[in-house]
Formats: sequence, C-alpha cells, structure tokens
Amino acid sequence: MPDDLRGLGVARPSAAEPPATRGGVSIELDIEGMSCASCVRRVERALRSVSGVEAAQANFATGRAQVDAAPGTDAGALEEAVRRAGYEPLPRAGTPEAAPRRAPAWLRPLAAVALAAPFLIGMLGMAVGRDWMPAPWVQFALATAMQLGIGADIYRRAWGALRARTGNMELLVALGTSAAWALSVLLLLRGEHHLYFEASAVVLGFVALGRFGEDRARLAAGAAVRSLLQLRPETARRIMPDESEEEVATDRLRPGDRVAVLPGGRIPADGTVEQGRADLDEAALTGESTPVPAAPGRAVAAGTLVLDGRLVLRVSAVAGATRIARIAALVEEAGSSRAPIQRLADRVSAIFVPAVAAVALLTFAGWLLAGGGADSAILHAVAVLVVACPCALGLATPAAVVAGTGAAARAGILLRDAEAIERSRALALVGFDKTGTLTAGTPRLAALHAAPGTTRAEALAIAAALQSHSEHPLARATVAAASAPDLPHAEDLRTLAGRGVEGRVAGRAFRLGSDGFLAEDVTPGAVPDALQRARDEEAALGRSVAWLWQEGGDVLALLAFEDSLRPEAAEAVRLLRQQGVRVAMLSGDNAAAAGATARQLGITEVLAPLSPEQKAAQLAAWQAEGLRVAMVGDGINDAPALAGADLGIAMGGGTEVAFNAAHAALLRPDPRLVPATLAVARATWRTIAGNLAWAFLFNLLAIPAAALGGLSPALAGGAMALSSLTVLGNALWLSRWRPRYEEPGHGRPGTPSTLAPEASA
Repeated sequence: MPDDLRGLGVARPSAAEPPATRGGVSIELDIEGMSCASCVRRVERALRSVSGVEAAQANFATGRAQVDAAPGTDAGALEEAVRRAGYEPLPRAGTPEAAPRRAPAWLRPLAAVALAAPFLIGMLGMAVGRDWMPAPWVQFALATAMQLGIGADIYRRAWGALRARTGNMELLVALGTSAAWALSVLLLLRGEHHLYFEASAVVLGFVALGRFGEDRARLAAGAAVRSLLQLRPETARRIMPDESEEEVATDRLRPGDRVAVLPGGRIPADGTVEQGRADLDEAALTGESTPVPAAPGRAVAAGTLVLDGRLVLRVSAVAGATRIARIAALVEEAGSSRAPIQRLADRVSAIFVPAVAAVALLTFAGWLLAGGGADSAILHAVAVLVVACPCALGLATPAAVVAGTGAAARAGILLRDAEAIERSRALALVGFDKTGTLTAGTPRLAALHAAPGTTRAEALAIAAALQSHSEHPLARATVAAASAPDLPHAEDLRTLAGRGVEGRVAGRAFRLGSDGFLAEDVTPGAVPDALQRARDEEAALGRSVAWLWQEGGDVLALLAFEDSLRPEAAEAVRLLRQQGVRVAMLSGDNAAAAGATARQLGITEVLAPLSPEQKAAQLAAWQAEGLRVAMVGDGINDAPALAGADLGIAMGGGTEVAFNAAHAALLRPDPRLVPATLAVARATWRTIAGNLAWAFLFNLLAIPAAALGGLSPALAGGAMALSSLTVLGNALWLSRWRPRYEEPGHGRPGTPSTLAPEASA
C-alpha cells in the first residue's frame, strides 16, 4: 500500500465539519427528499444557480450533493437554494446540529400502516364477498389524516417541483391521491356509500413503506463509506512535551503531534512510527487480512488496528486529509458519477413526468368517451399516475454504483467513477508492467562487473551517487548495495524516463542506464568484450542490467539486478485467462530478462524493451485493432500507458504519478486484484444494465395496464413500491461481492488454483 494516497486526487473537508464557506474546497451537503432522477436534476440546477458555484453533482442513492465553488461562496446560500427547490439540507453527521430533531424513521411508516390497515381489511373483505370497509365518515377521517399527515411531505416536494416548473415522483403521487380523495369526498357529500378513499390511503401507505425501505436499502448500499469513516477512533492519547499523556478528541490533533496507541486500539491519524513495534491489521483499508509489521520509520494510516505492542506516532495528517477519508471520498465520488448508460435514463426521466401526466389525461378522456363514467375514469387515471412514479428508474444506476464501488473498496480496489466500470465490461487484453507489478519491486544488486582499470568499489560509489535521490527500485537497490556512509556528491542530476540518469560526480559527467541509452552515446566497439559477455549471461538468468559509463567515453561497469516474482502473480495471470482476457507484458527491461520472467508466469506475449512512449503507442495500436485494453503499472514510466489505456490500473505501492494517471487504484500490491477489478466492475455493469432494463420494462408494461383498467390505484401503489425495492435489492446483492480467491477452498497465493472466473456474489 502506498505511503500516501495524495495521487488519488481526493481533497475533502472533514466529514465532521458542518457545511460552511470553504474557499477552494468542495462543499458537501446532505439532502433529504430526493426520490427520483428528476429530483437530482432539480437539486443540481438549484445549486448551480448560486453565485460562485462552478459545478454541482447530486447523488440520489446517497442523498448527498457535492458542490465545487469559488473561494468565498456562501454555503448558506446553497442551503437556501436547496430549500427553494423543495428539499431539506441536513447538518452533516457528527455536528451538534445533527442531533435527533425529528421522530424516529420508523414512526411514519408505522402510522401509515395503522391508518391504511382498515382499508386493507375492507379490500380483503370485498375479495371474499364481505363488507368489512369502515363506515363512510370513518373512511373520510382515516383518509384525511393520511392525506394531510403522511402526505404532507409529498405535497411540499410536489409544490417545490411546480415552483421550479418541473415534475417529480411526488407530483404524480400528489395528483393521483388528491384526485381519488376529492372524488370520494364529493361522493360522500352526495350521500353515496361506494367510496374510493382506499385508493388514496393505501397508495400513500405503500409510498411511505416504500420510502422507508428505500432509505434503509440505500443506507446499506453506502455502508462501505460510513464503515471506513467510523474506523477512526473518537479520542486519542496525545503525548505532551513532558512525556505525559492526555486523552483528547481526535479532531483536536494537529500535524506534528505525538500520539500513543495501545494494543487493541485504532490509530487516530495518519503518521509515522517513532517508537515501538507491532503487527497491524489493515484489512479495513486494503482488504489484506494478513497482519503487517510496523516499526520505526513506517508510515501508518488512521483506522488501522494495532494488534500487539505499543506504538508512538508522529501525526502527519488529520481529519479529512487522512488516507481513510480520501478513500471514503473517492468511493463516494464514484457513487455520484454517472455511467454513460445512465444518459439514456436521464433523457427519459427529463420528459417522464409530463409524459405520464399526458397519458393520465388521455386515460381519463378515453374512459369517459368509452362510457365508463367519471368515477371510473378518475380512478384509472389515478392508477396511471401512481404506477408510473420513476423512482426505480432514478435508483437503477446510482444504487448499483454505490454498492459495487463499496464492495470493491472493501477488497482493496478503488474505482474512480462509473465510467471506469463501463470501460471494463468488454476488455480483451491486459498489459502488465514487469518491475514492481509482477515482481516484488524490491530488487537487489546481484552482480557488478567492472571494466579493466575500474575497481568495483569505485563503480558502485559513482552509480549510487547518481541514483541517491531517486525512488526507482533499481536506484534503491544500488544505494543499498553501496552501504557507504558518505557517497560522492552528485551534481546536475537529470532523470531520463525509461532510459536512465545522468549527472556529474567529482567534476566528471557520467550516465547510468539501459542498453538503448548506452547505444545512443557509445559505439558498440567501445564496450569491452568481457562486459558484453557478462551482459548476455546475466540477461539469460532473467536479471535486469544497467550500464555505467563516462559521457561520450569509456564504459566503466555493468550492474545486474535480481527481483523476485510476486507470489500471487502466476495466479493472477491464470484468473485473467479464465475470464477470457489476453495477457501481455510491456516492460522497459531488456528482452531477455523480461522473457525469463514471462516464461515463469506463463505469459507468451512479451514486448521489451519499451520506452514509456512506446508502451502507450503499443496500447494505441491494439486499440486501433478494435481491442479494449487495460494497463497495469506502478511507476512514472507507466503513466502515459495508464492514461491512454481503456482502463488504467495503478498497483498498490506505486508512485503518486501512476495513481493520478489511472482509472482504478489497488490499495495493496497484489496482482490478483487485477482480475478482481475486472470481475467487480463487470458485476456492477451487469447490475446497472439489469436494473435499467427492469425499470424500463416495468413502466412499459405497468402504465398501459393501468390505463386499460388492469390495475387499481391500490395495486398500482404496491407495484410501484415493489419495483423500487427490486432495484435496491439487486444492488444490495451486489454489495456482498468479494474476490473468489478469498473464499474458503480456493487456494492460497502462489499455489495452483481451480478458481472459476470471478463474478458477482
């Protein structure tokens, strides 16, 4: 796992802060009352109308809006815009204003059931030929209480839609139930006993129950984000200057503070271990179940569980700047994003409410012209209005994306947005970088062959000096092998991506790099025969080689590096092949070393040596053939290829540049997470497509059925609620996804496996 996830590009205020003016920082608002895709558009339109707002995106599934605003934008104006649109901005969780301020969530559906129960009993009586319906004035009292009590929120939101000159689910329900209630009141005043109060009361009951079920299901679908944020402890043991300890609220910690964490406690903030040793459980952040050792100098993340030992940490990041907050924000951003497939649903939703209102009017007119009578015409029109509530259509994509990205995050996979999910569905080929991706990325200097006239110690000191400021794995191996307290001072250092490094040591210009870099500067005859033979022998052993030479002059040495394969790499290749995906290696290493590594893994398609530009060009060539291609890498050299691939996947432990360029990020360096990424993305895509297909099919069948008299208003309300709960249930099933290799009996890393292709749970 990388020491810093700043490359994920996530910048958020603390989840504990209330909405306020935050110059240059995205503002988040919890919003109550969004019930369909048209609600999302209206909230976004209202927020964009506020001066200083640059972009606004609302998420129906999480009930939250994210606003990107210019410095000085008044958050109070944002909240007022939301209220004018007919919705209620809520205080963020953890703030004093967020204390309970209303009846429990279950009280409204319970009251709705109590008020609607007499009507349901009466409808059951009618089905068996008995008159169990309450007396007319009792029906009026119950239905009116339902209309004015349970329906109050519906009327408020419907009025907000009318003021905004648009439509929403509540407008359809308000029109339908009001029409049924008003018709029944008119009949009651005329002294008739065949009333239709049940049409309004039962529909409102179903709406209340359906909304309660939706809210519960949406909370469950977004559990990954909340569970991440809840990992951070509320208090911390801060170490004072006199070494005494005081317990303080975690929010009071500041970078530079020292904190103590006892065995069994969770780390309160990102930091670096200063004292102590312990095993850490990072499963909640990375999905890695194996304990990870921590010792002085190691970076640790907030929310990590200390299994044994006492640690003293120096805090480096707190609150919204911690790794866990960034991960949670990224997961939530992905849930707020729109998949390209959602654009069709958005276009349909934009005209859905007026279209349904028109169908209801035509239904009313049609039944009148057919001689069905005003009562029957009104009831059939009401059924059309009720059954067409587009909540399932609005939930289809965001519910699946929230569930899928949450499940992926629990496994250690971060999907940046819904587009990354759609990109993965037809991938035909995955290209891997070698060093640090398929190999452990911790090479050692296996051999150094010095040219005549140069000592091994001298060559190693120069090579280490040239690489003393580099984070490349081979550079770290060279410096570690030098093990000298004082390396020569290097000046004018310049890194040449994919080639090597150059600089001046003791006034002389040196270069260190690949075969290709050497060939640019030195003629073949200038390479000593002994070094050339050594190069061929080392490459045949699968080792990476680098040359050291004086710029434009003598070749001084050949360095050979040996890196071990990641134990999970072979299994990752097998899993990808079982998914029907081609696997290739694109390496900047020499062809012999890359080929030797590929043979151990069973990869037959090897391209090496490639510069960063050549890697990107090769991906473009595959794409020109009509293939969708993924690229997996961990370094700066891989950034162009990661950005150019249909799906770029940054390996955990890699550089910040790689994380910035990728579409997906792995939180731990396990190659098996690559097939797992494809599996969870494809499962999410299937859920989105299935949800949208169901929502469209439901409305396609239910609206004509209601118009033709096949559904009563009460049955229409039940069908509408069932439609939404079906979509949410499908998303909740997806939230149970986990990589198949984690299931019992599916093998261990580095061992043969009989895994079936990964799919949704």
